[in-house]
Amino acid sequence: MKKYSILLLALVAVASVSLAVAQTQKGTIIVPESSKTRMENLLGLSAHTNHLIYYVPGADSSTPQGERPASLGCVYGLVKNPLPGCPKNTSTSNPQGGSGLIVIIDAYDYPTAASDLATFSTTFGLPAPKFHVQFANGKPTQDCGWNEEAALDIEWAHAMAPNATIVLMEAKTNSTTDLFTAVDKANQLIVAHGGKGEVSMSWGYGSDIGGETNLDSHFMQTGVVYFASSGDAGGIAQYPSTSPFVVSVGGTKVNRDSQGNFTNETAWSGSGGGTSTLEPRPAFQDVIQNLVGTHRGTPDFSFDGDPNSGVSVFITAPGCNLQWSIFGGTSVGTPALAGVVNSTRQFKSSSQDENTLIYSNLGNAADFNDITAGSCGSKTSSAGWDFCTGVGSNKGRAGK
Repeated sequence: MKKYSILLLALVAVASVSLAVAQTQKGTIIVPESSKTRMENLLGLSAHTNHLIYYVPGADSSTPQGERPASLGCVYGLVKNPLPGCPKNTSTSNPQGGSGLIVIIDAYDYPTAASDLATFSTTFGLPAPKFHVQFANGKPTQDCGWNEEAALDIEWAHAMAPNATIVLMEAKTNSTTDLFTAVDKANQLIVAHGGKGEVSMSWGYGSDIGGETNLDSHFMQTGVVYFASSGDAGGIAQYPSTSPFVVSVGGTKVNRDSQGNFTNETAWSGSGGGTSTLEPRPAFQDVIQNLVGTHRGTPDFSFDGDPNSGVSVFITAPGCNLQWSIFGGTSVGTPALAGVVNSTRQFKSSSQDENTLIYSNLGNAADFNDITAGSCGSKTSSAGWDFCTGVGSNKGRAGK
């Protein structure tokens, strides 16, 4: 009974945060059904997505409205000859590079994935995508919420690593069994291509879950680095982000002035983060043991996640009625940072090796933007590592 009482309290806390996140004066932040935390998620039976949609009444869905590959590439030091102020809607160069594989793990079938990614790529002047869809365990049915997630994931992995091969690995459902079958298939695929690649997982359970330390074995394939979103519940840690064998991705807010010029970056109020109740502190976090204690802390590093500074996503999946939309959530940073790390072409043998490098550069202003303002839930962002943004947001390609 005590176990279920704790889960119920956690569900109420997550729902309260989600409701608070959905309030904004400029538009409406929509929490898709697939992103709502339910009891089956907290029990570890199935996972939810971690994306939100920023809806402005009367917005033109035929053209991009949110941040672009070039604008965020400029903010994060990933483009050549950046324009001063990294303006949102004025073209600068796009991020470049990428090789090997980035495998996106999502549930259900996304029938217009290839054509939507091609439109996204052409619109922003990116190279033609090298893209494939694979079914992990039989062709799934369609689900709009998970289609939205997959559109965000494949487009922003491609945006940050335009020359990498992107594979959308579709699990038959969002059940834990099916999603981890898809992870195993991704592992096999990357090993078959020389063991150089990343796996992106923009989904989670809303909290730690029973048996997660056994599930960690799926993230131990040599030659693969795993990325997982820290969640959108504001200062609450969730699995698989809490696994010591993944890179946990938090969210920030990109702030701009009235002319659209970048001014600064703060913690996003909805960014997940905290200390796991089940996973022990990994060696790479010994440097922050005074903050996390004896257990794994999240996130590791961050990327734009606030829907108010959300990214452009194109989707035409049947019944979804979106086309160009603005997406936010820690689902943005998960594929994007998988792309950033991929574009370094310095493939690590494991997520722990990747995190060891990241934490060895904690406080290095050449590699990370230290986020010192803002909060997420009851937690605040401060100098150095914190529970909202980790070591900070990305800067360039070195040190990761």
